[in-house]
Amino acid sequence: MPAQKLKPRIGIACLSSPLEVGADKAARMEQKLSEVLKSIGCEVVEAGSVDSPEKAIAAGKKLAEKHVHGVAFGAVSWFEDYLVVDLLEECNVPIFLWSFPGVETGALCGSQQLTAYLKQLDYSYSCAFGDVNDEAAIKKIQSWAKATALKKLLRTSKIGIVGHRIAGMVEAAVNEIQLKKSLGPRVIYFDLAKILGISAQLSNSDVQKKWEELTKKANKCDVSEKEGVDSIKIYKALREIITQNNLNALAFGCYPDNMGCACIAASLLADENIPLACEGDVNAAVGQLILSSLTGRPTHNTDWLEPLDDGTIVLTHCGSGSLSLADSEGKITLGHVRLMKQGVCAMFPSKPGIVTMLNLLPRGEHYQIAMLKGEALHTEMVFPGNPLRVKFQAPTMAILDWIHNEGIGHHWVVGYDDISNEIRMLVSITKNNRLIELV
Repeated sequence: MPAQKLKPRIGIACLSSPLEVGADKAARMEQKLSEVLKSIGCEVVEAGSVDSPEKAIAAGKKLAEKHVHGVAFGAVSWFEDYLVVDLLEECNVPIFLWSFPGVETGALCGSQQLTAYLKQLDYSYSCAFGDVNDEAAIKKIQSWAKATALKKLLRTSKIGIVGHRIAGMVEAAVNEIQLKKSLGPRVIYFDLAKILGISAQLSNSDVQKKWEELTKKANKCDVSEKEGVDSIKIYKALREIITQNNLNALAFGCYPDNMGCACIAASLLADENIPLACEGDVNAAVGQLILSSLTGRPTHNTDWLEPLDDGTIVLTHCGSGSLSLADSEGKITLGHVRLMKQGVCAMFPSKPGIVTMLNLLPRGEHYQIAMLKGEALHTEMVFPGNPLRVKFQAPTMAILDWIHNEGIGHHWVVGYDDISNEIRMLVSITKNNRLIELV
């Protein structure tokens, strides 16, 4: 199934104890909380006021039947800690605990005693304090909600790998068991010969229109029509196995013999929100799936190239990015892949904007997620691919030292927007993952 912009399905309930001040406001505060969550793009399942074990169990069963991604609790007064635990026994999903202000209510007190309990039970939770209209709290719950939906998506995702990861690139190896344990995706292998066989069976008429549509989007085309048609056949073949196997993302083992073979396929699939990572790097494909799911937009798959004197760094790959990432249509060239002079790539300078960058690697008993934030600036075609020039707050050499010292890999996937809070939330609500950032 193609990745789509996330639609969190969140259960809501208000916590109270009948004797306490503020308990009579539970229904009204639940309605307000519901309105807030709907306003930030969530589907809401209302579970009602929870002030007894019986109501907690009933609410948990209802939310489990609706397959919610998480539960948001509004604390309107002091409440017994076992209410949330009883609900979680029926519906064990990440929770968000929002304590509403009130000098006499004891809501914050109840929340603190609950989190002390949940911490030792190893439940996943996030918290906020403030009025239901508090902007900081709303921003936090929005990030949390997206992370819960992403967690569910990753748990049911399938990542295809065509061929194998590149020889001499051990850090790109996937640990299938740890990936499944830490983030959730399952890996499915496909022989390159199968893809080429499907491609060979396609007639030129099956793909001619698609190639013509692509050339109209480019300013220049330096490849033959046959090469272009062949590249669309690979796209069609990959699209077939994606549909047949319900894949969410792909990795393609291209280097060196099949360089340029799947670059156009990657560009076109990105427009359908199906990431395709280069060089058989399944870890990068998962990173792209995370970014494309959170942003709803195509992503870059890059290598680090050259630190420049102005403090920016150029990143790029051969030319597999979505054409929508180009700085302008007037700068798009369809040409051969560099070094091998074969295949077809879409080459262009990448557009500017705020970016979030990830690198994923298996690290023994966990997955390591390295994250950077920066701003992509205008650049020229300084490399035959999709050059992306990024400015970071930290000095260039400090970033390079951090990468080397932490043992971070060389494939950085890049999404447009600051989604760092969502990434932090994802790590906090999953197990066996470690987030590292440059401080």
